[in-house]
Amino acid sequence: MRANDSTDRLDALTTEAVRPDLHDLDTRSIGEIVALLVAAEGEAHGAVVAALPRITAAAEAIAARLARGGRLIYAGAGTPGRLGVLDAAECGPTFNTDLVRGVIAGGPVALTQAIDGAEDAFDVADLADVTADDALVGITASGRTPFVLGALNHGRAAGALTVAIVNNSGSEATADIMIELLTGPEVLAGSTRLTAGTCQKVVLNAISTSVMIALGKAYGPRMVDVRATNAKLRRRTVRIVRDAAGVDEETAARALAAADGHAKTAIVALLAGVDAAEAAARLDRVHGRVRDALRGRL
Repeated sequence: MRANDSTDRLDALTTEAVRPDLHDLDTRSIGEIVALLVAAEGEAHGAVVAALPRITAAAEAIAARLARGGRLIYAGAGTPGRLGVLDAAECGPTFNTDLVRGVIAGGPVALTQAIDGAEDAFDVADLADVTADDALVGITASGRTPFVLGALNHGRAAGALTVAIVNNSGSEATADIMIELLTGPEVLAGSTRLTAGTCQKVVLNAISTSVMIALGKAYGPRMVDVRATNAKLRRRTVRIVRDAAGVDEETAARALAAADGHAKTAIVALLAGVDAAEAAARLDRVHGRVRDALRGRL
C-alpha cells in the first residue's frame, strides 16, 4: 500500500472530520463551548443505542467464555487503552474478581502520559498468555490503530473470542463481533477523547456489568460480591446485607463478621437460616448465585 493511501484513509475518517458551523469556535465564550460539548455528548448516546444488538451479542459471548474459566481482556492505545484499564481496575473491587484485565499500548506509564509511537506497533509479549477461553476486546476510535489490530489478530490466532469497538464504519479491524459506535465528527475535530471516548466508556460499563451480573455477582440491584477495601465500601457492605436480608444493622454486622466480611455469604446465611459455613457451601454448589442458593432451601 502506498504511503498516501494510509494518509487518505485516515483523513477520510468521520471522526477526523470537522463539524459544520464551528469555524468561530475559538471566539465563543466558555459558557457557549461548555454547553456545546455537553449537548454533543448527549446526542452521541444515540450511537450506543443503535449498537445495542451487537453490544448484547458481545456481552453474551463474553459471559460464556468467563463462565468456563476465561478472562475478559481489553486492548487499546491512548484514551481507549486508558478506558479499558479503568474498567478492568474497577471490576476488581466491585465484583471481587481478577477475570478482567486491561492492556494499553506503551505499558503502565502510558496511563498518565503520551508515549510517542506506542500505538503504531503490537508486541505479542503484551498478550502472550491469551488462550482460547478468553475474550479480547479491542477498542479503537479510528478502527485502524496498529496496536489494536495486532492485538485482535493475535487473539483470533489463539482462538479467543474477539470483539472490536470502533467509531467509524468500514473499519480495518476484524473481529468475531464488531460494535460500531458512529459518533461522527467531534466538537474539537479529531479529539476522540470526547464523544467517541464517552460512548466507548458507556459500552465497556454495559459489557462488564451485564457480564458480571450474569455470572452471579449481583442479587437484585446489589453488588453482593463487593470487596470491602475501604471505609466507604465496608459501610456499603453492611447496608447491602441489611437491605437484601431485611434485617437491622446489628444483625447485618454480626452476619458479616461470621462470613469474614463477604456480603453474599451473609445474605444467604440470614435468608436461609443457616450458618456461614453452610451458606458458603450452598453458594459454592451453585457457582456463587445467591438466588439459586436460596431456591428450595437446597
